[in-house]
Amino acid sequence: MTLWGGRFSTKLNEQAWDLNSSLPVDQRMAIQDVDGSLAWAKALHLAGILQDEEHASIALGLDTVKKEFISGKFSFIDSDEDIHTAVERRLMDLIGSTAGKLHTGRSRNDQVATDFRMWMLQAIPELDAALKDVQSSLVENAESAGKTIMPGYTHLQRAQPILLSHWWLSHYWPLQRDRERLFDLTARVSILPLGSAALAGTPVSVNRNVLAKSLGFAKPSRNSLDAVSDRDFAAEYLFCATMVGIHLSKLAEQIVLYTSAEFGFFELSDAFSTGSSIMPQKKNPDMFELTRGKAGTMIGMLTGLLATLKGLPSTYDKDLQEDKQPVFQATDTLLKILPVIAGALRTITAKPERMRNAIDSFMMATDLADYLVSKGIPFRETHSIAGKAVREAGEKNIGLDELPLEAYQALCPAFEADVYQVFDPMKSIEKRNAIGGTSLQSVKKQITECRKNL
Repeated sequence: MTLWGGRFSTKLNEQAWDLNSSLPVDQRMAIQDVDGSLAWAKALHLAGILQDEEHASIALGLDTVKKEFISGKFSFIDSDEDIHTAVERRLMDLIGSTAGKLHTGRSRNDQVATDFRMWMLQAIPELDAALKDVQSSLVENAESAGKTIMPGYTHLQRAQPILLSHWWLSHYWPLQRDRERLFDLTARVSILPLGSAALAGTPVSVNRNVLAKSLGFAKPSRNSLDAVSDRDFAAEYLFCATMVGIHLSKLAEQIVLYTSAEFGFFELSDAFSTGSSIMPQKKNPDMFELTRGKAGTMIGMLTGLLATLKGLPSTYDKDLQEDKQPVFQATDTLLKILPVIAGALRTITAKPERMRNAIDSFMMATDLADYLVSKGIPFRETHSIAGKAVREAGEKNIGLDELPLEAYQALCPAFEADVYQVFDPMKSIEKRNAIGGTSLQSVKKQITECRKNL
């Protein structure tokens, strides 16, 4: 059965059929297609197109089709070009020619756009829940980190001491932005295309506001030409998914580094590590490396869809058959990655002593400059003086905390014996008490806010 063969005298070439068929991809929207058809049948009934008996027969048949999909008993056949054809063909098997009335006033153009949006409206909460779980694991680690300190880095060079809890939470907030983006996207996905037909709008006097509400949409689309061609929501969803991938990749990169022997800040659980086929001593962070790698794949899918969309004319073109596969693949990828990352983070072991030993007095050079600021000297001058102290200590191969007081006073008479207090990393951390800082009090407030968000 095909939905369009009347004007053709020859059968479609077999290889052309294989290229044209979208069933392997869009069968994923089977439930959405049936639900959309049930709502459309009701709209046709209210518009007087379907008689009571016809509507009841179609609704009963579609309900049977839906149950077959849910139970896994639905059987596709070779002539099913796409999910829409399959559903209508099966409905015709069940109830006969009355099934042919279901497609009155609609097109696969508005039908597929509706199915896709319905699928996405259901996928977003699932993705959000998985993101929340990773956020929860980060907050749990932050809470258990207590007063553990570690070196903070810029340019991958030791910079200033921070709390480990602050570092964990630095990966919470990007995921929070991802969740907010998905929430914002929901409003733009929740626009009903059904009733736009092929491009000009349906000739049937259906109430599209009622139709929208019945399918869980916020409102109907306002322009039929735009409605059947709009895939902004798909591109935006892919962007959101790709940003999640990028944020996870950033976390993964740091875990890969920090679990290496060179850093040794963390050790992964055996349950989330792999070994080498030749080197018995290896314990590889493959789950995080895969996460890092899959972010690149998602970037490719996003740019691929954007390239598809950029040159399309108005209304529907078959190029848009390429819209669903990257969205489905990105979703599947994230729903595989996120639980694994959450599990790996919950079972990771921190090495506080190794982190503490990575902190040296040079990381308090800014505190040294701030010490002189407290004496009334402008920061630009104190920055230079502290820099000279760093150079002198480096030349003598000693720490800043080992440089004699006389040497400090030779650089600036304002230095006094209490200068050595600035080299206490915890005191340095506790000075950073402004909102968003790394002090214990600031991080405690941050954890409270994170918990509230969750």
